[in-house]
Amino acid sequence: MNTNNNYSSICWLRHDLRLSDNPALLNAIEQGDTLIVYIYDNINSDESTMMGQASKWWLHHSLTSLDLSLNNRLSIFIGDPQTILAKLCKTHKVKNIYWNRCYEPWIIKRDKNIKKSLQENGVNVETTNASLLWEPWEIHKEDQTPYLVFTPFFKRGCLNALPPRTPLKAPNLNNAKKSDLSLTINELNLLPKLTWYESFENIWDIGEKAAQEKLQDFIFDGIINYKEGRNFPSNKNCSRLSPHLHFGEISPNQIWYAIEDLDETEYPEKDLYHFKSEIGWREFSYNLLFYNQELPKQNLYKKFDNFPWKKDVSHLSSWQKGLTGYPIVDAGMRELWQTGYMHNRLRMVVGSFLVKNLLIHWNYGERWFWDCLLDADMASNSASWQWVAGSGADAAPYFRIFNPIMQGQKFDPEGVYTKKYVPELKNMPTKYLFNPWEAPPEILSDAGVNLGTNYPKPIVDMQESRDIALQAFDKIRIKS
Repeated sequence: MNTNNNYSSICWLRHDLRLSDNPALLNAIEQGDTLIVYIYDNINSDESTMMGQASKWWLHHSLTSLDLSLNNRLSIFIGDPQTILAKLCKTHKVKNIYWNRCYEPWIIKRDKNIKKSLQENGVNVETTNASLLWEPWEIHKEDQTPYLVFTPFFKRGCLNALPPRTPLKAPNLNNAKKSDLSLTINELNLLPKLTWYESFENIWDIGEKAAQEKLQDFIFDGIINYKEGRNFPSNKNCSRLSPHLHFGEISPNQIWYAIEDLDETEYPEKDLYHFKSEIGWREFSYNLLFYNQELPKQNLYKKFDNFPWKKDVSHLSSWQKGLTGYPIVDAGMRELWQTGYMHNRLRMVVGSFLVKNLLIHWNYGERWFWDCLLDADMASNSASWQWVAGSGADAAPYFRIFNPIMQGQKFDPEGVYTKKYVPELKNMPTKYLFNPWEAPPEILSDAGVNLGTNYPKPIVDMQESRDIALQAFDKIRIKS
């Protein structure tokens, strides 16, 4: 095998699996013959940072799609990036390496060491931003401290900052080359042994082209009435772009400017602004993670360290399986398992139920989502769980406990979503759909529902569990 071909540059891809609006790729290609490299790092990450099973499934297909776009010129490796990049530079006489920055704490530390080592060996290293609209250090309060509340972060910080970089076109790929040392994508062994993911393949189209098509579909059929409609899980007002955004098949800049360019005479300004503010929440989460590196593991507000969490394995298992006896909670958890995704309203509902009704530490929910979500994102996942627990920035007040009965009645009034994922209740009248234990025996019988047999009874009493939670939260509030 010939491994002596010399190349000018390496473009090291990470969370940027696309050709367009990819500054590192564009910069590398401009230098001449370029190796486009993806390295699956199974060395530097620990159990808390190693990619979850659902994410691995998406990554496998995303790399496959990207390799197809590159005419089979994506170089694939597994192991320690520092060792692999050094070997590639030595083997192929590479003098320039380009990559787009990541903002997870463990990756920042790793990349800093890699950059230092490469530069000491005479390799030019250039890094760019391709996954955030604004760098974390660019958005801060007047006193230079980071924001801890979203609204001023977005309105005063982001919207008063310089506009985000406009998207770049895809480069000419004539200079794209492949290393003879490359593995195949299958050799990464990303597809989990537990084949629950087979149902995903009928739901998701993956890759840069699919991401762009999904954005256009959302603009055409989803963004009007977004502000209100996004809360209803059976509506089409969710973009479902989050997995594509996480893996960098589409950039936030591309989404931002696609919305900016819409005619406000055709699209209500309130809907456009609200969608952009949701992108702002992603920026806020990364800002929080950048300045609070223990966010995925530790309470942002330390008074929660003494909270009397329960360790009820049975309740946790019921929650994970969607067998809590609360239909809207069970629908959300089953959607997660069956699709690798969960509607955002349901993420708040099931999160509140775990933390405030079952009194189980948010870490357990964060870990389950990390493993099961296709869009599992360290910043958004940890910030969102701390938000619902009350221990994080701009968090839900401790006394805000989502009532799953009222949430179902309000946001799934016809029961379309709930009956889809909880088919045991498909014949229940909507009056009792979200509280079947209150239905008269003849109603249950006519619906074919036998509580405790083919659908569980509630694992906790709603009012009692709420009262216990409020007492516990009130104690730490008084002590702080």
